[in-house]
Amino acid sequence: MAEERRGEDIVSEYLGQNPHLAQWVESFRGYCETNKQWSARREFILRNMEAFPTIDPGVHSSSLDRLLSLSMVWANNVFLGCRYPQAVMVKIKDMGEGIVVEDVPVRTTRDEIVAKGKRNASSGNDGDSCVKKAKAGPNEGDGRPACQKQGPSPQAPAKHQPFFNRLYKAVAWKLVSAGGFGPNLDHHEILQSCVESCKQSLNCVFVPLKDIPDLPASRVQKEGQVCELRCSTVYMGTGYGRDESAARAMASKEALKTFQGHKVTVKICRRRYRGTDVEDVMLLDDQPRSQGFPPALSYPFLADSGEGGAS
Repeated sequence: MAEERRGEDIVSEYLGQNPHLAQWVESFRGYCETNKQWSARREFILRNMEAFPTIDPGVHSSSLDRLLSLSMVWANNVFLGCRYPQAVMVKIKDMGEGIVVEDVPVRTTRDEIVAKGKRNASSGNDGDSCVKKAKAGPNEGDGRPACQKQGPSPQAPAKHQPFFNRLYKAVAWKLVSAGGFGPNLDHHEILQSCVESCKQSLNCVFVPLKDIPDLPASRVQKEGQVCELRCSTVYMGTGYGRDESAARAMASKEALKTFQGHKVTVKICRRRYRGTDVEDVMLLDDQPRSQGFPPALSYPFLADSGEGGAS
């Protein structure tokens, strides 16, 4: 504990001697960072500024972007247990030498999580970390609300919000380390690794495009697959593609777009499911919507299964 205080005291003394840096460095604090996480990452930034001599406080530069990216990668590893290529791990370990963080949570590494998922998959799933439901035919269910659903509990948003706050932070750090959100990323890998770092798993449901009765009018072609992503029963995104892999990639991209705002919110919303309006738990951003939601491919709130996830 004394070492941690000395680290904080050194930072406070340094900022006291360099008051022009205090407000500047504070502007880099993440929206969801706790005091402990920010204190550690701020120390990482200040300790390593000398290694980037072209950084000019108050002026944007590629060197500054590089330092901030490395600071988030380091914090992501320390607090969330995320792993990166060996060269990156060696670099951030060297840059973080001397920074003491007390009471770091015990973590399960991503490799251990993946291995556990594969062991579980061998007992019933197909080995993919996503769970694939049987493809829904057009005649499944009779469309009557009484047979279809019990509905999510009113407490569902409050129950799931803390997890998605953590996921928001994990996604933000992962995207910064990847150079920002863009079309050339492996969106599914990024989303999946972030979900796994928060000790949950993605749930993928695939349905042939031709079997969707509530497609938007603009969706005229009938070939291909539709993928819906959920996590802990919460809807995250839908994607269309020529095959399951392409559809999953597009659904992941749509889900990651939700994390581009200042926050994410879990809400109960009305949407279509097999021709009927139902209440679903959804992850939303803080941007206004000009159109409705895609029709649901799955609905985990069945009367005979409560709020259990798909299997």
